[in-house]
Amino acid sequence: MDLDWLKDFSALAELKSFSRAADARNVTQPAFSRRIRALEDWIGTPLFVRGAQGASLTSAGQHFEPLAADLVRSLERAQRDTRSVGERDNVALSIAATHALSFTFFPGWIRQHLRFEALGAVSLISESMEGCEQIMLGGEVHFLLCHYHEEVPARFEPDRFQSHRVGDDCLVPLCAPGSDGRPIWSLGGEPTQPARLLAYSRASGLGRILAAHQAVRSTIANMQTGFTSHLAATLMTMAREGHGIAWLPLTLAKEEVEHGRLVRAGPEQLDIPIEIRLIRSPDCRNAVANQLWHSLTGEGDA
Repeated sequence: MDLDWLKDFSALAELKSFSRAADARNVTQPAFSRRIRALEDWIGTPLFVRGAQGASLTSAGQHFEPLAADLVRSLERAQRDTRSVGERDNVALSIAATHALSFTFFPGWIRQHLRFEALGAVSLISESMEGCEQIMLGGEVHFLLCHYHEEVPARFEPDRFQSHRVGDDCLVPLCAPGSDGRPIWSLGGEPTQPARLLAYSRASGLGRILAAHQAVRSTIANMQTGFTSHLAATLMTMAREGHGIAWLPLTLAKEEVEHGRLVRAGPEQLDIPIEIRLIRSPDCRNAVANQLWHSLTGEGDA
């Protein structure tokens, strides 16, 4: 049994398309199909029903889906824990970051504040907000980089976990354009068809922000949910392919908007300005982490 098989299974269960799931897993479709078949052979029963409309879970697949997610989380946690024991003396800085910020904001931001050639090893763990919270509360990393909105209840006690604003972002309702350049889904005026929502799952911090924002929450209540994922990048792909409207962070979707592959699907009143914050662990600290914190805030070690 291969860990990649479990990740392939979860991707196909979520996307319901062999081609999209193969792209998401960065493998060719034939190789992806062979790995799904290998997993089914290892378990001893079909997990998917293949059809012209894509792939859907069998009853066995539905039973296995939460077990596969638990297995991946447990194995990855065991890998991280074991690696951290072996690398503790060598890793200079460890940061957990939500998926969207890992791919967009983090690389340029960290280069501005630290010289890698003088650092040593830097460890970045990319996870959902829920996963990042568990890692942070476990004292496994020096910092957590995440989106923040004041209307969302804090999961970290402010008297224990210091935080600092390091950037700004904005959640904007976006969808694919039609041939005339206008949005094919609309939240304004009289839509020709009910607006379809590409939603964030409960593990997503961006999903919590949308659920807490009163104006957007009432708008979403009148939409039909067509797809759910904790990954903003996945929702962006689905929006670009015309499957609905997603509230996407501009740090992630900026290039798609600039090239016209995504357009605004609602008025600016439905935008949600948000902060990018760095949260400091009270339990996991070293000289490099203290140096970074001081360079950002001017504060010494506490």
